[in-house]
Amino acid sequence: MRRWGTALAAVMLAGAGVAGVAGTAGAVTLGDGAAKGSVACATNWGKGEKSRTDAAGDSLTGIRTGKHDCFDRIVFDIKGAAAGKAGYHVGYVPKFYQDGSGEEIPVKGGAILQIYVNAPSYVDGNETYPGRAGKPLPGVDIKGYKTFKDTKYGASFEGQTQVGVGTRAKLPFRVTQSGDRLIVDVAHAG
Repeated sequence: MRRWGTALAAVMLAGAGVAGVAGTAGAVTLGDGAAKGSVACATNWGKGEKSRTDAAGDSLTGIRTGKHDCFDRIVFDIKGAAAGKAGYHVGYVPKFYQDGSGEEIPVKGGAILQIYVNAPSYVDGNETYPGRAGKPLPGVDIKGYKTFKDTKYGASFEGQTQVGVGTRAKLPFRVTQSGDRLIVDVAHAG
């Protein structure tokens, strides 16, 4: 009988621990689905360049964005990206220049975040992502975003795709990967 009581107490404590972790995990996700005003935004990600150059994907197949309580997000779909191994280089630049031509592409906002993804927008001459140099990203609508002010396609050159994101100011950002998606989050404050 005493073993059952001990076991029941252990299960209840474990359940309380899981509930506590779940609450903490909700805060760590920085607002994914949390109520407005209830999220503590831990965005100590830094503003310096971030890169991983040791991996590449077969091709870039899509770009989309999302609004969150603490940050704006841009997601790159990369076919053939090994888990946790998508190559990228992300950092703020004073001006956005198209790879290959070197022509300046105007990007609106207080700062410009340049993103290189180690995946071309084509395979064997066939387009996999319909970006056009100097134009906004196809299918991406950032109206109403707190941090993102503009998006521009740079180029797909020598196995990399280049994108410029105009932000409200030079704010902290992070780069993560989930499966075949490269994710760049830019904080609302910093």
